[in-house]
Amino acid sequence: MKINRLEIENVKRIHAVMIEPSKDGLTIIGGKNRQGKSSVLDAIAWALGGNKYKPSQAVNADSTIPPRLKVIMDNGLVVERKGKNSDLKVTDPNGEKGGQQLLDEFVEELAINLPKFMEATGKEKANTLLQIIGVGPQLAELDQREKELYQERTYVGRTADQKEKFAKEQPYYPDAPEEPVSASELINQQQAILYRNEQRKQWRHDYDAILERISKIKEEIETYKEKIRAREEYLKELDEKRKAAEKTPAEMKMESTEELERSLESIETINRKVRANLDKAKAEEDAKIYRDKYQSLTNDIEDVRKQRTALLDNADLPLPGLSVKDGELIYKGQMWDNMSGAEQMIVSTSIVRKLNPKCGFVLLDKLEAMDLDTLKEFGQWLEHEGLQAIATRVSTGDECSIVITDGYVEGQDCVFTKEEPAPKVKTWTPGSGF
Repeated sequence: MKINRLEIENVKRIHAVMIEPSKDGLTIIGGKNRQGKSSVLDAIAWALGGNKYKPSQAVNADSTIPPRLKVIMDNGLVVERKGKNSDLKVTDPNGEKGGQQLLDEFVEELAINLPKFMEATGKEKANTLLQIIGVGPQLAELDQREKELYQERTYVGRTADQKEKFAKEQPYYPDAPEEPVSASELINQQQAILYRNEQRKQWRHDYDAILERISKIKEEIETYKEKIRAREEYLKELDEKRKAAEKTPAEMKMESTEELERSLESIETINRKVRANLDKAKAEEDAKIYRDKYQSLTNDIEDVRKQRTALLDNADLPLPGLSVKDGELIYKGQMWDNMSGAEQMIVSTSIVRKLNPKCGFVLLDKLEAMDLDTLKEFGQWLEHEGLQAIATRVSTGDECSIVITDGYVEGQDCVFTKEEPAPKVKTWTPGSGF
């Protein structure tokens, strides 16, 4: 529903104002400061929003006559407040009775109190949007999940960096064996060699004894010729034993333990290198594990973001390009404080309309912050969307639909009757300027 006609008398700075706003687009109420521009918006809010919007000093200070408000909607609904108590009267074109409850069905609170939305925090604006499209709980859950994953990934990434740094700082010995050397094994090998050498000593001792015995026997042969025959037999026997002993000269060769002794002396150095290599390999393995986990968490975060994007893409958003990211309202990739004035107005108006589709109008105060190009852009968007905006601006320029001076519309008769038509306000066609 939209506003067809306004009649306001004796409200705040207003003496008598009658307006027929443009059905679609922007109707700008201009004038200098303290002339009654904002009083028009306050009167509309009071008329349609109820006594909670009644100004604290509602009666014009220069008048003794009670305020009179009359708003005619585009469906023929007539809203009036008049008399000493400013009693509400709502006349339904269908003849049905109705009061403030009927008005509340199509009057959106933010439409008559847009600063409440404009001045809210970024998160409050975002929550309003999420409430409208009904995905607040799901989006909050995804945001919390992303936050947890991001924190975990940060920890994992730092740990991976530490592991990699530690691995790089570790010395590496390419000549060291893969496993630590066992001292007990070397000692066992040494003992085995020593045992075999003892055996070889015994064999040598026996062999030397045989040689010594042969020598003595030879001497006895020279001395005792008579015993030659017996001794020769014995000599033959001993000679056989000698030959048998000489058949295993390899076993009698002494083995060296010098290499094992050197290994035992250097075993700690070797094992220190082995442990260093193992520490380096372990650090590199740990770093890889954490790096792989970091990538896995990154993938999880991307999945959560895709879910959020899909959730918002499938939601019935009030405006293309409008979204929520990190709990903040986003439009065309920009946060609220980076949006242009026109974009902020477009976002606010579209959200207001979505809150209550029955409400086809919005009240905007103090548009002097917008330059003419921005006003034009915003007005063209309103016309394209079929929305009505009644706004004020400290200006008397051509962009103003009407100009109020001392509580009256310039060029308008101060007295108007029930049947008197209001003067047409200037409207602007997109592309043609004001």
